Parts: sequence; structure tokens; C-alpha cells
Amino acid sequence: MSQFNAPTYDIARPSGHCAFTGRALEPGEHYMAALVELEPDEQPAKQDAAAVLGFKRVDVSLDAWKEGHRPPRLFGHWKAVVPEPNQKKKLLVDDDVLMNLLRRLADATEPNRIAFRFVLALILMRKKLLRYDGTAKKQANVEVTQEDGSTVTQEVEQEWWQMTPKLDVSKGIFGKWNEEEAIDVLDPHLDEQQIQQVGEQVSEILNAEL
Repeated sequence: MSQFNAPTYDIARPSGHCAFTGRALEPGEHYMAALVELEPDEQPAKQDAAAVLGFKRVDVSLDAWKEGHRPPRLFGHWKAVVPEPNQKKKLLVDDDVLMNLLRRLADATEPNRIAFRFVLALILMRKKLLRYDGTAKKQANVEVTQEDGSTVTQEVEQEWWQMTPKLDVSKGIFGKWNEEEAIDVLDPHLDEQQIQQVGEQVSEILNAEL
């Protein structure tokens, strides 16, 4: 996708404290990590991977979460654990979270979110939770940025991957395919370096090895 660029970002790390109580989260403690959509005029302190997608990460203690505390504009959430000092990062995001994010990003139009969703689909394919069925070509009107910085609307041909998810991702590769659901994923035509960079951003946003 010509509009997509994959520079290096300062990555948002877990905050280390509960957003509602201010209490420090201790090593080994479980908490809820939330992906929250930014307000249109909200500017994060740093340009990190989540902020580029229009998100910020908010951490909430389990006690506060159980009491019903939720950040506004909640987009997705998952259970995480504060690592011990010098502990190697582990996969703490379950497959339901990845599939939910894929579905929630179905209407994304921003190049970075489209790339984010495409790489999520690649991860789920690698985990054999999405099945590639074919590619469909569709015409669409998109805004293209010109060399002078202005934008124009052009009709372009897009390629959409047609995919089928597992009926129950918790069963992993042994689960049945959900033939009643079709998921279309726009192919932004990333090169190998861009796929690697976006994959690293996805991993850092979720604070997990994928």
C-alpha cells in the first residue's frame, strides 16, 4: 500500500500502575490491559506504536476491573501479568483477543490500521485459526497523498483475502472451521520488512511474543 510507511517508534510499555487507583502493580500480579481509542484532538506524550494507530494503552488492576471500572472508548482488552525483573517476555494474549481485534478493525480505513489488521490475519493464519480461501478484487475510492502533501481521491483496485475462522479458537488447530462466517482482509501489499516491523509493533502493543 503506497500510503503506508513503517518507521521506528518509541513503544508504549505497560504503565506499571492502575489507571483508576494509582496503585503500583507488583511483579507477578495479574491485571487487565486495555486498548483505548484516542479522542480526535488527543495527543499522547510520546509517538508510540499504539498512538500511530489512534490508540493508547491503559492498565487496570483486577480489583478495579471487577468493581466495574472501565476506561472510556474501550476498543479491546486482555489479561496480563507484571513480569518479574529481567524476566523474558511471554505470550499472555489469548487467541480470542487477537480474533476480536481482527473483527473490530474490519471497518478501518487508515493505512496503519489496515496494515495492523493484515498482520493480525497473518499471525492467526500461522496459528491455523484462519483459513485462506482465495482473493477477490474490488474497486474502491481511496485518498492518495501526492508529493506536495495534498490528497486526491482515486479509484483503485484492491485485493481482499477471503478467509474462514475457527468456530471455537480455544480448541486451536483441532477446532472446526466456521463455514457460516466469512472474514475479508484487505491486502495492503506490504514487503517483508514492513510485515516484520508491523509484527513487532503488534507484539509490543500487546506486550507479548506472537
